Amino acid sequence: MNYACINGEFCNTDNAMIGIQDMALQRGYGMFDFFKVMGRQPVFLDDHLERFWESARLLRLPLPVSREELTKQIYQLIEMNQWVDAGIRMTLTAGYAPDGYSIHEPNLLMSGQSVQLPDTLSEKGIRLFSYAHQRQLPLIKSIDYLMAVWIQDEVKKAGADEVLYHQGGWISECPRANIFLVTAAGVLVTPGEQVLQGITRKKILEVAEKVTSVETRPVHLNEFKTAREAFITSTTKLLTPVAVVDGIPVGTGGPGELSRVLFDEYSKLLPA
Repeated sequence: MNYACINGEFCNTDNAMIGIQDMALQRGYGMFDFFKVMGRQPVFLDDHLERFWESARLLRLPLPVSREELTKQIYQLIEMNQWVDAGIRMTLTAGYAPDGYSIHEPNLLMSGQSVQLPDTLSEKGIRLFSYAHQRQLPLIKSIDYLMAVWIQDEVKKAGADEVLYHQGGWISECPRANIFLVTAAGVLVTPGEQVLQGITRKKILEVAEKVTSVETRPVHLNEFKTAREAFITSTTKLLTPVAVVDGIPVGTGGPGELSRVLFDEYSKLLPA
């Protein structure tokens, strides 16, 4: 049996539900966060909770629970499901608005499943397809993935694995990952504005500052043409090299020297 948690109440995942009048369904108004569990321990939980609270503040959703109580519920959920390695998703909606339009009392949902995340650096780079788009309220981890899902046919037609958003050639992020590249001069750069502040991104920047020059600044698509290497980061993808952007090879097409160093340093931050 798999358990979920709805507004502090634990139940069988098959029976976990909220009503059809919830604003997440009616208006797509809601947010979430996702973190991994390794060896029964939530990874970077404080960082994820900090972002969850900040997303709620920006989305003007009052959280119906304290951080301490939510932490207890997380550990209880892990124990009830006997998860060793897993992924847990926390979702906060705007609740049941009487007028179908105003923020009411939010619903807080938690669910997850056992998952085995990669523990080695992929030797095969992914292919990115650029598309002009800017996510709404990009600092919020919103449940709105309308464009990300809609664009999948175009991604497949382009022979790519994932889309990379940009505006006028200035890149921002992938729908589920942040983007980095290493310039010809060996500087690690990543966009700093209008992007989700990824937790893996944060950790990579922390370890990178100890081993190389780092710049958080506007990054243009043209820079991939001369980049030594590039990679994306996320909770589930960890650090994944980029081989091609819009059909143009990036570096050697696989993990570069800095990617390997950063992956190793990041791995040291994870539970054994």
